[in-house]
Amino acid sequence: MKVLLINGSNKPNGTTNRALTEVAETLNKNGIETEIFQLGAKAVNDCIACMQCRKLKNRCIFDDDIVNQLLEKAETCDGFVFGTPVYYAHPSARIQAVLDRAFYAGSSVFANKPGASVAVARRAGTVASFDVLNKYMTIARMPVVSSTYWNNVHGANAADAEQDLEGMQTMRNLGENMAWILKCIDLGKKNGINPPENERQHRTNFIK
Repeated sequence: MKVLLINGSNKPNGTTNRALTEVAETLNKNGIETEIFQLGAKAVNDCIACMQCRKLKNRCIFDDDIVNQLLEKAETCDGFVFGTPVYYAHPSARIQAVLDRAFYAGSSVFANKPGASVAVARRAGTVASFDVLNKYMTIARMPVVSSTYWNNVHGANAADAEQDLEGMQTMRNLGENMAWILKCIDLGKKNGINPPENERQHRTNFIK
């Protein structure tokens, strides 16, 4: 089993990476393979609702940035952790642009796989950011993994984050809970318990 941890910061060794590393190390101790996927600092297109992804298979029509690379990796992963720094009390525009397109073009690669979100900040805005990222999972049929507090870590840099003892504890507990959920799902599949077939025929237009 493998968990992909998406770092929505353009800083590869910042606070977000430190939080995700704590989760990853706990997953590794539980026998779960991990990879931290760095979104980097290169330009990322936002979704323009062109609908061209409907003609493709789990891919976005824009193929000149990192989104399709993420979707390709996601196909082979069993769980996800989405990490973001807080900018103006909100997730980074980078991770939102990536996830808007990834979930719209390829939501089926995430469906029925457990996910969690992590938000880091020097001070405020973590709860609002945490809430925004959770919405991607709840519209994509993903079991949302919780911890023993909201998945937040505080600090202006990685060294600061290590001093947030409760934040680091929350990350470790998140890793433990993710490992448990993954093992439960795996055991269920081995015993013939498969994801439900959801109804999709109704689509309400509130103007009519």
